[in-house]
Amino acid sequence: MIVVQDILVSDDVLEKQFMCNLDACKGACCWEGDFGAPLEDEELSILKKVYKDIKPYLNPKGLEVLKKEGLYTFYEDNQAYGTPLVEGGACAYLTYNELGIAMCGIERAYYDGVIDYKKPISCHLYPIRVEKDDHTDFQALNYDRWDICSAACTKGEAQQVRVYEFAKAAIIRKYGEDFYEELDAAAQYLKEKEGG
Repeated sequence: MIVVQDILVSDDVLEKQFMCNLDACKGACCWEGDFGAPLEDEELSILKKVYKDIKPYLNPKGLEVLKKEGLYTFYEDNQAYGTPLVEGGACAYLTYNELGIAMCGIERAYYDGVIDYKKPISCHLYPIRVEKDDHTDFQALNYDRWDICSAACTKGEAQQVRVYEFAKAAIIRKYGEDFYEELDAAAQYLKEKEGG
């Protein structure tokens, strides 16, 4: 573990290799699991603000769930807000592209220039998960291993891309350029020190 700007970063984030392979998994992380994508407090109001703009991008089942349950759900087990799920576990904001690969409806609107919010930061950071303690303001960045991402691990190893490098844009979005540069410098130092 290392500490960068008071944030604890696990060794796995620095050392393990990962690169999404959507041709293999088809975006399964958007429809697998028991909980929706974690949402930060400020994202709740952002979803309310952009909903009318993203609505045309969403599929009928997702729209039905959002109408019935609201734009976000409070998950008792996690004690946190997340995106609602349609029956079977898919995120209510999930859509598919012409190749049958899952794509966030929010992100599609972003790429079309309709909104300036890319998607929930938890999705953008994945496979990094942020653990927080709201009472102490403590944060830790951990690598979330999931068997559905085995093809991403294989691709990451082949391309020699570490988890934090894969998530560079998301890390900068959440923590800023200075944080990423410090993180990268620490990772390079540790790699050289270990002779890798």
